[in-house]
Amino acid sequence: MNKNYIFLLILSFLNVTAQEKKAGPIITDYGKVWKINNQDYKITKDQELKVVFDIMNSPEDTSSLNRSIETAARFLNMHAQSGVSPENMKVALVVHNKASKDISTNKAYKERYGVENPNTEMVEQLMGAGVEFIFCGQSSLSRDFPIEEAISGVQLSLSAMTALIQLQNDGYRLIKF
Repeated sequence: MNKNYIFLLILSFLNVTAQEKKAGPIITDYGKVWKINNQDYKITKDQELKVVFDIMNSPEDTSSLNRSIETAARFLNMHAQSGVSPENMKVALVVHNKASKDISTNKAYKERYGVENPNTEMVEQLMGAGVEFIFCGQSSLSRDFPIEEAISGVQLSLSAMTALIQLQNDGYRLIKF
């Protein structure tokens, strides 16, 4: 093998292995992402990014963080780390189905599951960064999670379907994981 090729291969390996995922600058405790150098598809840094995440799943383990909610933190952090201004990012989460429990207060969550809600701090940090949490009224009633037991700042909607349609009509783009 060519010595230059081997040197470049080792250098590439060291560059990749030295890199680590980092949180921040918007959500400091959640949403770690990789820095991507030499992108072929460039970010339009001055364009408004309006996104709505459809959050319906939740881990079976009630002491586990909902990684679907953390996706919003990753979205904010990766774009901010890449030079997109926080003012150019509008983020909403529409929460329903099994994820209904993940926006409950610590008190309500502990009464049901015997542990504090592992998502509370993350949800509060996201809301502090301007992220909207919209709770499906149909899930609230069918799953017996009254809005009064939701973390302060969560908004109640008629349904997840209604919120998703209205947000998309307002220019938000749906991301479904």
